[in-house]
Amino acid sequence: MFKPIYSVLLALTVLSGCTTVPEEKKDERDPLQSFNRPMYDFNMDVLDAYILRPAAVGYLAVTPAPVRAGIVNFTTNIAAPIDAVNAGLQGKPGDMGVNVARFLINSTVGVLGIFDVASNFGLKHKDEDFGQTLGVWGLGDGAYVMLPAMGPSTVRNVTGDLVDNLVLPEIALTTPQTLVLFALRAVEARASLMAQESLLKESLDPYVFIKDIYFQRQLYELYDGNPPMKEEDADFDEDFLENL
Repeated sequence: MFKPIYSVLLALTVLSGCTTVPEEKKDERDPLQSFNRPMYDFNMDVLDAYILRPAAVGYLAVTPAPVRAGIVNFTTNIAAPIDAVNAGLQGKPGDMGVNVARFLINSTVGVLGIFDVASNFGLKHKDEDFGQTLGVWGLGDGAYVMLPAMGPSTVRNVTGDLVDNLVLPEIALTTPQTLVLFALRAVEARASLMAQESLLKESLDPYVFIKDIYFQRQLYELYDGNPPMKEEDADFDEDFLENL
């Protein structure tokens, strides 16, 4: 997924040296909170309120469930080679083979991935990215980052996204095709979160709520669904930020 990495990191470098966070608000995972909170407000109060949410509402209204499923299948399939490479780098040859087989089957029998035929053969999608690979290799999360238009991330995952974007087949797409793919993923991801909006609205601090779930989700993915979680962290809404 394309992200404006260089402009974001430059802004973070400048702003992190110019502002401070009240002592009671500090979080060692989030040293850039003075930048992240205003960016969160901008994402939610401007981009989501006036662009992404209305687009998602319209998308849900005019897109039948089978078509939505086809879009999800297609965007998942086109990233399957990236998933396979990362599975191999993480020392998971079985998962690597599954993703390669899924891509070959779904790209042919599944008509360019629109139909997830591979799952009918027991080949379930193994979601892997280079951010997870770096985590498996022992690299820590780094600072939490709220990206403009992209939402929550960390320095490690920003780096991972940049590397993933240089891997075929997505690099073979033209710029318009890349933008269409990005838009499809963004709108579908936002639409899938409609049912979870009440959780965000009811939270005491939505910014902290999203940050905590994001880190828990990353831990869940890093350990393939079996993270060494503390008891107080064991209950969280896994679906809320699954696509972020």
